[in-house]
Amino acid sequence: MNNSAAAIMRDRGQAALGSLGTRTLVFVGLMGAGKSVIGKMAAAAMAIPFVDSDHEIETVSRMSIADLFERYGEGEFRALEQRVIRRLLKDGPMVLSTGGGAFVSDETRAMIKRRGLSLWLRADLEVLWERVRRRGHRPLLKTDNPKATLAALLEARYPIYAEADLVVRSRDVSKETIVGEVLDAIVEAGSSEGSKR
Repeated sequence: MNNSAAAIMRDRGQAALGSLGTRTLVFVGLMGAGKSVIGKMAAAAMAIPFVDSDHEIETVSRMSIADLFERYGEGEFRALEQRVIRRLLKDGPMVLSTGGGAFVSDETRAMIKRRGLSLWLRADLEVLWERVRRRGHRPLLKTDNPKATLAALLEARYPIYAEADLVVRSRDVSKETIVGEVLDAIVEAGSSEGSKR
């Protein structure tokens, strides 16, 4: 990114931060949507911290996500995930990337709604599949037909992700384009919230 493009992104980031206020911007969506990459870039543009909930879970448990799933099962993992997200939501403003199943929990979704601004990075199946198929660290995709599993997750979770405050389409364009759309969505949300007051 050249200097003028970087300056424009910083200006967009500051406008978005003004709309975000002290809340946490919470990225939700399926694995491969780009929550961590886009989240880090959006955080940098707004000059606020970025935190990945999966990384925080690995830090507090001293285990990888895959090992947690294998040893304790998804239920215990989700309970730990919820506790970690609850703690992180107290520290805004920041950008928080969550695991694909976090927003599916009614309680976690309600916490995010109260203390954050949720943004769904929505991607089509083929985009997600191209991004995740060569990576072996996705516990939910360790099945006989991982693409079918991903399709089933998409079908089950997309109606829930649709409850997010904001939606930005993740697709095969530059990361800077998606980040710009994220920042613009935050500003737009702030403008419509201001007009409701």
